[in-house]
Amino acid sequence: MRGCSAVITGAGAGAGAGAGAMAMAMAMCLCPVPSMSRSRSIVGVNLKNMTVRVFQLNQKQVCSASLSPPNSKRFLLLNHHNYGESDAETEFVVVNFYRFVFIKDPAAEVARHLSFLKDLDIHGRVYLNEQGINAQYSGPAKDALLYVEWLREDDRFSDMLVQISQAINGHAFPKLKLRYKPSLVQLEGGISHLPLLDPSIRATPLAPSEWRKRLEAVNEINEASNENIITEHILLDVRNGYEWDIGHFQGARRPYVDCFRSTSFGLSETEDIASDPLANVDKEKTDILMYCTGGIRCDVYSTILRQQGFQNLYTLKGGVSHYLKNEGPAEWVGNLFVFDSRLSLPPSAYKPKSMVKVSKGELVSKNNPFARCYICGSQVSELRHRNCANLDCNLLFLCCKDCVKDFRGCCCVNCITAPRLRPVLSEHQRYKKWHIYRDLECKAS
Repeated sequence: MRGCSAVITGAGAGAGAGAGAMAMAMAMCLCPVPSMSRSRSIVGVNLKNMTVRVFQLNQKQVCSASLSPPNSKRFLLLNHHNYGESDAETEFVVVNFYRFVFIKDPAAEVARHLSFLKDLDIHGRVYLNEQGINAQYSGPAKDALLYVEWLREDDRFSDMLVQISQAINGHAFPKLKLRYKPSLVQLEGGISHLPLLDPSIRATPLAPSEWRKRLEAVNEINEASNENIITEHILLDVRNGYEWDIGHFQGARRPYVDCFRSTSFGLSETEDIASDPLANVDKEKTDILMYCTGGIRCDVYSTILRQQGFQNLYTLKGGVSHYLKNEGPAEWVGNLFVFDSRLSLPPSAYKPKSMVKVSKGELVSKNNPFARCYICGSQVSELRHRNCANLDCNLLFLCCKDCVKDFRGCCCVNCITAPRLRPVLSEHQRYKKWHIYRDLECKAS
């Protein structure tokens, strides 16, 4: 037990010292941590249903158990190895989850969430409507996980997959946006008309281990057939092209889509295989293996493909982030693009000691956009996008260090002379509001 500390945030009626001591003892027995380990973890004990959950900031929920005695609505935080109460309040994490479930009164649900979060330090996007919830937010570990535990007390969200990763430097989002939104993800024509609440219409979810087996089998067959991709399996990247440019699964073609809203795989009336990998595909015999960052885009789009007659649809449960946390970078190339201030995360951010894999075959062709500078086409040293310094362009692009310097953070020659030019940012900085740079320029003059 040496090196461990306990912080009880509250002790309600029926949750006396005996219950607290039992919870701590059970948590320590469930998840012993070597005395020399420096990994940071939090053990969450919900005394309402007497369940124990252990979260590690660089790993997934590593264990859970049920305890039997008294009931309480209070929450207990235990910490291993220098993760004290002050760390729980200052160590920031990023949390992602979604759930398709019927919500009768979304306005009341939004108000309920706002009421709970009013005293918590949470920034991010939390959207609710009649079809469910979609959330990505950051905050101190203590506040971030309290929201998760509060939400899981609701039977509609009790078994929801929640993904947690470590923030880089404080909040990953500028502010909290919690509101009703007609579509949980943006797609042309909206998604409110789709039968998303029926899991039988959505694609069959594959666990990360099963997904890995499928990919390994498909890639072995492709290699044996002189790299002529077999049409019985289609690996479909349901993301944007710029996401693919810094990381993707082996064998996945780059999606020529700049915004998920305009995705139209399997919907085109033409037979242009170059732009639509599902063109000319046998809808009854071909296995479509779909993946995206966290899973929600695949669930939505698989429903559309099902309506188009595609029979064998499979998605990666929890998306790439869940896969990397469980399987590491096996069959994966590069980093993962994320929609927060971090922009790009290596596999090691999800599974410690994982190495970024860069296949030689990915870098041979100059026509292959993976890990290539948008301006000169050279291989970039860092798999991380930047925004064009021209505010009125703001293009998200990959750029080598030489071009960043020569083009002053811009994506092209024309942008260099733009009237609203922002300074060149270094390392992992993100641009702030324009008025900040405008005011600085005024003071300098």
